[in-house]
Amino acid sequence: MYLPALCAGWLTQTFVHWAYAPDQVQRLLPDGLVVDTFDGAAWVSLTPFVMADVRPPGIPLALPSFPETNLRTYVRDRNGREGLWFLSIEVSSPVMLAARAVGVPYHVGRLEVARRGDTVLYTGVRRRGGPSYEVTVRPGEPVRPGPLDVWLTSRWRAFTRRLGALWETPVEHAPGPVREARLDTVEESLTRAAGLPRPSTAPLVHYSDGLHKVRLGISHPVRPVHGRGAGDGPPAAPRPRPHGTHARPHGTHEGGAR
Repeated sequence: MYLPALCAGWLTQTFVHWAYAPDQVQRLLPDGLVVDTFDGAAWVSLTPFVMADVRPPGIPLALPSFPETNLRTYVRDRNGREGLWFLSIEVSSPVMLAARAVGVPYHVGRLEVARRGDTVLYTGVRRRGGPSYEVTVRPGEPVRPGPLDVWLTSRWRAFTRRLGALWETPVEHAPGPVREARLDTVEESLTRAAGLPRPSTAPLVHYSDGLHKVRLGISHPVRPVHGRGAGDGPPAAPRPRPHGTHARPHGTHEGGAR
């Protein structure tokens, strides 16, 4: 990435991952994207965190920190490149609504992230009585990532759709520290609002203290490429292929980096 459009930190992150049948996710995707699977399962992740130090490159002053929560799934484009598709993004800062110009599905609401002893509580409700969520986790010890964890938490582009065209936004960051996490509470209506059935399996859960140096590139239309080209992820961190590893329910998980 030669010139980022935005620099930020992603702090106090929790990842709640659910497995779905691929066809349940594929019908929510635009033309040009196919659901990516791991051992035959599609995955959808609820990810609440704190956005910090948000600013354009070279600008010393940053926006005040604010909570954000995304609901995302894992996809490939027609060139076979892996990425994220956001089903929705809840945010407390109206400034972020400017990203709707390139199709990012931001929704303003009342969001909160709070620490209570050894637990972290995330709550949010979309404006005008829309969908809501409440997630409570107890972060544990640092863990080493397994193949599924890396597959879920290391994606280097996000796709959006605007004016009938598919766009991509490059994402760069170092691997983040990840801990095991116990999920005490998860009550949410974001999955149903996105058009998914209620999750029916035990989730895989990660927690991360966060990343302080995240670079988001300039969004641009997806262009055809031949073979795997530049921008398909850091060359020093090749992505393991999904062979023989299954999700573990919360309480017995491994970690990765977003």
